[in-house]
Amino acid sequence: MDKLKQANLYRSELIPVSGKLVERYNKCLKTLGFKETKLKSFSIDGMGWSPEVAEERKDMHYLNHGDANPHGIIISPLQKGKPVYLPFHSFDREMMQHIFRTHGSKINDITRDSAICIDFDQDIDVFYEPLDVLKYDDVNITFRLIDHLEDKQREQLHLVEKFKTRNNFIDENIHQQILNSAKTYGDLRNRDLNLHALHFSTGSFFTRAFNGVYLLRDFIKPIVIFEDIEVYKEAIKDTIHDVLIYHISQPELIDKLKDHIIIECDLEYMVKTPNYDRIKKFELFSCLKESEHPIKDILESKSLFKSYLNRIDINARKQVMGVELYLEKLERSNAHKLEDMVEQSFYFALHQPHSSLSAEHRDLIHKLLINISPKDVLFLYWYDKEQFYKNYETWDDSFKDWVIETISNNI
Repeated sequence: MDKLKQANLYRSELIPVSGKLVERYNKCLKTLGFKETKLKSFSIDGMGWSPEVAEERKDMHYLNHGDANPHGIIISPLQKGKPVYLPFHSFDREMMQHIFRTHGSKINDITRDSAICIDFDQDIDVFYEPLDVLKYDDVNITFRLIDHLEDKQREQLHLVEKFKTRNNFIDENIHQQILNSAKTYGDLRNRDLNLHALHFSTGSFFTRAFNGVYLLRDFIKPIVIFEDIEVYKEAIKDTIHDVLIYHISQPELIDKLKDHIIIECDLEYMVKTPNYDRIKKFELFSCLKESEHPIKDILESKSLFKSYLNRIDINARKQVMGVELYLEKLERSNAHKLEDMVEQSFYFALHQPHSSLSAEHRDLIHKLLINISPKDVLFLYWYDKEQFYKNYETWDDSFKDWVIETISNNI
């Protein structure tokens, strides 16, 4: 990952945590019912998730009490607008933006000397069956402060009122109680520590529950798409819910998404786009078994690209150039079938969210499409960073150089 880090493409916007902030973070973990970290320094994202703490715990989702009960931590106003690097739901970043948009000034004040624990409550204690994800509707976002600061504020205000009553201003015991409270918690009298609960409505989304599920319910009919084949097999036994159920690898899924006006594919348009160029180059890289030149040079040089295209066997050559060959033959005759000439995963990779979709839906469908066929390295980085990082580790070093340059040129 060193090359990615040097190019600022690997979790580059994490916030460093050390000193007093570690103590506050641990108090949040304890308040939420988790074990404290033994780390003296680490980093966090916009939601309070830390890759170092996750590694320490051997649990990427250590801020969850099961799939149905995720949490967040705010210990710094610097978390505002920062990426959520391992979202459990596709709407997690939008929820954090909603929190800072509503309570931003209070968060700035509170995090001067305290920290905020966040509960994301869907009124679901635990998931039992795959289609329990259909219960997702409104998320109730509630907040807790470490050290029960709101209670300490009430106690402090009560002491002040007591001090003002009758002749209590000469009571040294009350003096001492007020001083002890002020030394421990600061002057809380005029601080607004009330973070009222927020509501967030979910529509279509992706969740990591049940090893990955897409729920598309803002269209003609709800569609549930599972990434895990065993979970999918369990889900299709359901006879209660009126939904369409697919596994992400089923070819029929693409046709259904088209029927529901969720995706589209205009090959004549796509072959002129940078997307197609990236996918074609990825396909050639996948077909090369050995090369005399660095992969990066082969993909960037037209002459080298053609040279190596002619070195691979005819079937692989047709796999790389199938779309262009199909469109060329289509100009002369419509007797040719697309499925006979264009490799299926290549064709799937060229699909796009339908132009009628909102920006929010487009991002979700881009993520779905790149998970169906992860051939566009730029889109994989944009829409599923964790999968990108996993795939990146398996690639040739020279191909990694091309990938880094491709992403850097499009930021």
